[in-house]
Amino acid sequence: MYKHILVALENSRADETLLPHIGELAKLHGSQLLLVHVADGFAARNYEQLNLRESEEMKNDRAYLESAAARLRNGGLTVQTQLELGDPATQIVKAADEQHCDLIAMTSHGHRLIGDILHGSTINEVRHKTAVPLLLVRAAK
Repeated sequence: MYKHILVALENSRADETLLPHIGELAKLHGSQLLLVHVADGFAARNYEQLNLRESEEMKNDRAYLESAAARLRNGGLTVQTQLELGDPATQIVKAADEQHCDLIAMTSHGHRLIGDILHGSTINEVRHKTAVPLLLVRAAK
């Protein structure tokens, strides 16, 4: 059913909750995984417009993606990585569309009202911008 799963990683401890769930799901369905992280610092958001060099944030994010992918590959899974730049929700939806993903997996932090106002809600934006089903895993506290 799910042949190509986009896994939106935050480069945070929340990913430690998401990756085991997705690994098991991918094994059950024989799915390929696409690990995506969206760098959204100043350099990432202005990379092309200002013709900037790759920032340390972006280098660290690439290394993080490769490390997460290596762990999943060691479990026998087929994994690709993709570092996107800019607005997380927009780039997650764009990557899912371009790579023909049939599921988007993300972590939920359970923000409510004030937390969503202060931190925004990438999940909320993604669910409004895509027709691809979402799998949300509550991040461990």
